[in-house]
Amino acid sequence: MLGRLILCCALLCPAAPGMAAPRGGCDHLRVAFYEDGALFYRTATGGWTGIDKDVVDELARRLDCKLDVSVDSRVRIWAGLANGNIDISVSAIPLPEREKIGRFVPYMIDRNFVLLHRGLSARLNGMDSFLADPQYKIAVVKSYKHGRAYEAWLAKLREQGRVYETPDHLSMMRLFKLGRVDAVMVTPTSWYPLVKQEQLAGTYSVMDWAPRENMVSGLVLSRRSVDEATVERFRQAVKAMREDGTLRRIFERHTDADTAAQMVNF
Repeated sequence: MLGRLILCCALLCPAAPGMAAPRGGCDHLRVAFYEDGALFYRTATGGWTGIDKDVVDELARRLDCKLDVSVDSRVRIWAGLANGNIDISVSAIPLPEREKIGRFVPYMIDRNFVLLHRGLSARLNGMDSFLADPQYKIAVVKSYKHGRAYEAWLAKLREQGRVYETPDHLSMMRLFKLGRVDAVMVTPTSWYPLVKQEQLAGTYSVMDWAPRENMVSGLVLSRRSVDEATVERFRQAVKAMREDGTLRRIFERHTDADTAAQMVNF
Protein backbone atom coordinates (compact mmCIF):
# COMPACT_ATOMS: atom_id res chain seq x y z
CA MET A 1 0.00 0.00 0.00
CA LEU A 2 2.81 2.42 0.91
CA GLY A 3 4.50 1.69 -2.40
CA ARG A 4 1.30 2.50 -4.31
CA LEU A 5 0.89 5.80 -2.43
CA ILE A 6 4.46 6.84 -3.26
CA LEU A 7 3.93 5.94 -6.91
CA CYS A 8 0.71 7.97 -7.04
CA CYS A 9 2.45 11.00 -5.58
CA ALA A 10 5.24 10.70 -8.10
CA LEU A 11 2.75 10.58 -10.97
CA LEU A 12 0.30 13.23 -9.78
CA CYS A 13 2.46 15.80 -7.95
CA PRO A 14 4.49 18.34 -9.96
CA ALA A 15 8.28 18.09 -9.76
CA ALA A 16 10.05 20.38 -7.29
CA PRO A 17 11.41 23.55 -8.92
CA GLY A 18 14.98 22.52 -8.18
CA MET A 19 14.53 19.29 -10.14
CA ALA A 20 13.13 20.90 -13.30
CA ALA A 21 15.23 21.52 -16.39
CA PRO A 22 16.28 25.14 -16.99
CA ARG A 23 13.42 27.00 -18.65
CA GLY A 24 13.41 29.72 -21.25
CA GLY A 25 11.63 33.06 -21.20
CA CYS A 26 11.35 35.49 -18.34
CA ASP A 27 7.76 35.24 -17.15
CA HIS A 28 7.51 34.91 -13.38
CA LEU A 29 11.21 34.62 -12.77
CA ARG A 30 11.86 34.56 -9.02
CA VAL A 31 14.19 37.42 -8.09
CA ALA A 32 15.67 37.65 -4.59
CA PHE A 33 17.07 40.90 -3.17
CA TYR A 34 19.02 41.47 0.03
CA GLU A 35 19.34 44.68 2.03
CA ASP A 36 22.68 46.37 1.34
CA GLY A 37 23.17 50.10 1.63
CA ALA A 38 22.48 52.04 -1.56
CA LEU A 39 22.02 48.80 -3.48
CA PHE A 40 18.72 47.92 -1.78
CA TYR A 41 17.21 49.80 1.14
CA ARG A 42 13.94 50.96 2.68
CA THR A 43 12.49 54.37 1.94
CA ALA A 44 11.05 56.68 4.60
CA THR A 45 7.59 55.34 3.75
CA GLY A 46 8.61 51.71 4.20
CA GLY A 47 8.97 50.69 0.56
CA TRP A 48 12.10 49.37 -1.13
CA THR A 49 14.43 51.21 -3.49
CA GLY A 50 18.10 51.16 -4.52
CA ILE A 51 20.50 50.50 -7.38
CA ASP A 52 19.74 46.79 -7.62
CA LYS A 53 15.98 47.37 -7.66
CA ASP A 54 16.21 50.05 -10.32
CA VAL A 55 18.45 47.86 -12.51
CA VAL A 56 16.08 44.89 -12.23
CA ASP A 57 12.99 47.05 -12.82
CA GLU A 58 14.54 48.51 -15.97
CA LEU A 59 15.54 45.05 -17.25
CA ALA A 60 12.02 43.76 -16.63
CA ARG A 61 10.61 46.71 -18.59
CA ARG A 62 12.98 46.25 -21.53
CA LEU A 63 12.56 42.48 -21.72
CA ASP A 64 8.82 42.52 -20.87
CA CYS A 65 9.37 40.20 -17.88
CA LYS A 66 6.98 39.51 -15.03
CA LEU A 67 9.00 38.99 -11.86
CA ASP A 68 8.17 37.41 -8.50
CA VAL A 69 10.21 39.38 -5.95
CA SER A 70 11.39 38.37 -2.47
CA VAL A 71 13.83 39.73 0.13
CA ASP A 72 16.07 37.37 2.09
CA SER A 73 19.52 36.89 3.59
CA ARG A 74 22.47 36.39 1.25
CA VAL A 75 23.15 32.91 2.66
CA ARG A 76 19.61 31.68 1.96
CA ILE A 77 19.62 33.30 -1.47
CA TRP A 78 22.71 31.36 -2.54
CA ALA A 79 21.12 28.14 -1.29
CA GLY A 80 17.99 28.95 -3.32
CA LEU A 81 20.05 29.65 -6.45
CA ALA A 82 21.87 26.35 -6.01
CA ASN A 83 18.70 24.26 -5.78
CA GLY A 84 16.72 26.22 -8.37
CA ASN A 85 14.16 27.70 -5.98
CA ILE A 86 15.46 31.20 -6.82
CA ASP A 87 16.12 32.18 -10.43
CA ILE A 88 17.98 35.50 -10.10
CA SER A 89 19.80 37.56 -7.51
CA VAL A 90 21.74 40.80 -7.66
CA SER A 91 25.15 42.47 -7.12
CA ALA A 92 26.86 39.07 -7.00
CA ILE A 93 30.62 38.67 -7.42
CA PRO A 94 31.70 35.88 -9.81
CA LEU A 95 33.90 33.26 -8.15
CA PRO A 96 34.88 29.76 -9.35
CA GLU A 97 32.65 28.02 -6.80
CA ARG A 98 29.76 30.33 -7.63
CA GLU A 99 30.14 29.76 -11.39
CA LYS A 100 28.92 26.22 -10.73
CA ILE A 101 25.68 27.64 -9.31
CA GLY A 102 24.87 30.46 -11.73
CA ARG A 103 25.71 32.45 -14.82
CA PHE A 104 26.76 36.06 -14.25
CA VAL A 105 25.75 39.28 -15.98
CA PRO A 106 27.95 42.14 -14.63
CA TYR A 107 26.54 45.66 -14.34
CA MET A 108 28.88 47.51 -11.96
CA ILE A 109 32.30 47.69 -10.36
CA ASP A 110 32.90 48.36 -6.67
CA ARG A 111 35.72 48.20 -4.12
CA ASN A 112 36.08 47.32 -0.46
CA PHE A 113 37.38 49.70 2.17
CA VAL A 114 38.00 49.39 5.90
CA LEU A 115 35.98 51.72 8.12
CA LEU A 116 37.87 52.53 11.34
CA HIS A 117 36.87 54.51 14.39
CA ARG A 118 38.48 57.89 13.80
CA GLY A 119 40.85 57.72 16.76
CA LEU A 120 42.51 54.58 15.37
CA SER A 121 43.47 55.86 11.95
CA ALA A 122 46.77 57.34 13.15
CA ARG A 123 47.85 54.04 14.75
CA LEU A 124 46.59 51.61 12.10
CA ASN A 125 47.95 52.35 8.66
CA GLY A 126 47.44 48.97 6.98
CA MET A 127 46.39 45.35 7.29
CA ASP A 128 49.69 44.35 8.90
CA SER A 129 49.43 46.85 11.73
CA PHE A 130 45.84 45.80 12.46
CA LEU A 131 46.81 42.12 12.45
CA ALA A 132 49.81 42.74 14.72
CA ASP A 133 47.71 43.99 17.65
CA PRO A 134 45.34 41.31 19.05
CA GLN A 135 43.06 43.83 20.76
CA TYR A 136 41.51 44.99 17.48
CA LYS A 137 38.45 43.25 16.01
CA ILE A 138 36.52 43.63 12.77
CA ALA A 139 32.98 42.82 11.64
CA VAL A 140 31.92 41.57 8.20
CA VAL A 141 28.68 40.40 6.65
CA LYS A 142 28.51 36.62 6.53
CA SER A 143 29.09 35.06 3.08
CA TYR A 144 30.37 38.32 1.54
CA LYS A 145 33.60 38.20 -0.47
CA HIS A 146 36.10 41.06 -0.27
CA GLY A 147 38.83 40.31 -2.80
CA ARG A 148 41.99 38.24 -2.58
CA ALA A 149 44.07 40.51 -0.34
CA TYR A 150 41.32 41.21 2.18
CA GLU A 151 40.18 37.56 2.28
CA ALA A 152 43.73 36.39 3.08
CA TRP A 153 43.91 39.01 5.85
CA LEU A 154 40.49 38.09 7.25
CA ALA A 155 41.43 34.40 7.25
CA LYS A 156 44.33 35.19 9.62
CA LEU A 157 42.07 37.28 11.84
CA ARG A 158 39.47 34.48 11.92
CA GLU A 159 42.11 32.07 13.16
CA GLN A 160 42.55 34.39 16.14
CA GLY A 161 38.81 34.81 16.75
CA ARG A 162 38.87 38.50 15.81
CA VAL A 163 36.16 38.52 13.13
CA TYR A 164 32.45 39.02 13.91
CA GLU A 165 30.14 37.53 11.27
CA THR A 166 26.86 39.44 10.98
CA PRO A 167 23.71 38.61 8.96
CA ASP A 168 23.51 42.02 7.23
CA HIS A 169 25.04 45.50 6.97
CA LEU A 170 22.70 47.06 9.51
CA SER A 171 23.78 44.55 12.17
CA MET A 172 27.42 45.11 11.27
CA MET A 173 27.13 48.88 11.57
CA ARG A 174 25.36 48.60 14.92
CA LEU A 175 28.35 46.65 16.27
CA PHE A 176 30.60 49.42 14.97
CA LYS A 177 28.45 52.16 16.49
CA LEU A 178 28.36 50.41 19.88
CA GLY A 179 32.16 49.98 19.88
CA ARG A 180 31.98 46.18 19.89
CA VAL A 181 34.37 46.15 16.93
CA ASP A 182 37.09 48.54 15.83
CA ALA A 183 36.52 48.20 12.09
CA VAL A 184 34.07 47.00 9.45
CA MET A 185 34.39 46.08 5.78
CA VAL A 186 32.38 48.37 3.50
CA THR A 187 31.98 49.48 -0.10
CA PRO A 188 30.98 52.99 -1.21
CA THR A 189 27.46 51.75 -1.95
CA SER A 190 27.14 50.30 1.54
CA TRP A 191 28.62 52.97 3.78
CA TYR A 192 26.93 56.17 2.51
CA PRO A 193 23.33 55.45 3.57
CA LEU A 194 24.30 53.36 6.59
CA VAL A 195 26.58 56.00 8.05
CA LYS A 196 23.79 58.55 7.66
CA GLN A 197 21.19 56.24 9.17
CA GLU A 198 23.33 55.26 12.12
CA GLN A 199 24.33 58.87 12.80
CA LEU A 200 28.04 58.15 12.51
CA ALA A 201 29.07 61.25 10.59
CA GLY A 202 32.50 62.47 11.70
CA THR A 203 33.27 59.42 13.83
CA TYR A 204 35.07 57.23 11.33
CA SER A 205 37.96 57.08 8.86
CA VAL A 206 37.86 55.30 5.51
CA MET A 207 41.01 53.26 4.85
CA ASP A 208 41.92 52.01 1.37
CA TRP A 209 44.21 49.08 2.18
CA ALA A 210 43.79 47.17 -1.11
CA PRO A 211 43.64 49.93 -3.75
CA ARG A 212 44.18 47.62 -6.72
CA GLU A 213 41.36 45.20 -5.95
CA ASN A 214 38.24 46.25 -7.78
CA MET A 215 35.27 43.88 -7.80
CA VAL A 216 32.93 43.37 -10.72
CA SER A 217 29.44 42.31 -9.72
CA GLY A 218 26.00 41.94 -11.23
CA LEU A 219 23.12 39.55 -11.78
CA VAL A 220 23.50 35.84 -11.08
CA LEU A 221 21.02 33.52 -12.82
CA SER A 222 20.59 29.98 -11.52
CA ARG A 223 21.94 27.23 -13.79
CA ARG A 224 19.27 24.92 -12.39
CA SER A 225 16.32 27.02 -13.50
CA VAL A 226 17.32 29.56 -16.21
CA ASP A 227 18.58 28.59 -19.66
CA GLU A 228 21.50 30.18 -21.50
CA ALA A 229 19.29 31.89 -24.09
CA THR A 230 17.48 33.84 -21.35
CA VAL A 231 20.81 34.76 -19.74
CA GLU A 232 22.01 36.12 -23.08
CA ARG A 233 18.90 38.33 -23.36
CA PHE A 234 19.80 39.84 -19.97
CA ARG A 235 23.42 40.34 -21.08
CA GLN A 236 22.36 42.24 -24.17
CA ALA A 237 19.90 44.39 -22.20
CA VAL A 238 22.57 45.33 -19.63
CA LYS A 239 24.96 46.17 -22.45
CA ALA A 240 22.36 48.50 -23.96
CA MET A 241 21.72 50.12 -20.55
CA ARG A 242 25.42 50.83 -20.19
CA GLU A 243 25.77 52.24 -23.70
CA ASP A 244 22.76 54.54 -23.51
CA GLY A 245 23.70 55.91 -20.07
CA THR A 246 20.86 54.29 -18.13
CA LEU A 247 23.17 52.46 -15.72
CA ARG A 248 25.09 55.60 -14.87
CA ARG A 249 21.88 57.52 -14.24
CA ILE A 250 20.70 54.75 -11.90
CA PHE A 251 23.99 54.84 -9.98
CA GLU A 252 23.84 58.65 -9.70
CA ARG A 253 20.31 58.39 -8.30
CA HIS A 254 21.60 56.53 -5.24
CA THR A 255 25.24 57.69 -4.87
CA ASP A 256 27.24 60.71 -6.02
CA ALA A 257 28.43 61.50 -9.53
CA ASP A 258 32.07 60.48 -8.91
CA THR A 259 31.12 57.10 -7.46
CA ALA A 260 28.66 56.51 -10.31
CA ALA A 261 31.36 57.23 -12.90
CA GLN A 262 33.67 54.66 -11.31
CA MET A 263 30.94 52.04 -10.95
CA VAL A 264 29.98 52.04 -14.62
CA ASN A 265 33.54 51.30 -15.86
CA PHE A 266 33.32 47.52 -15.48
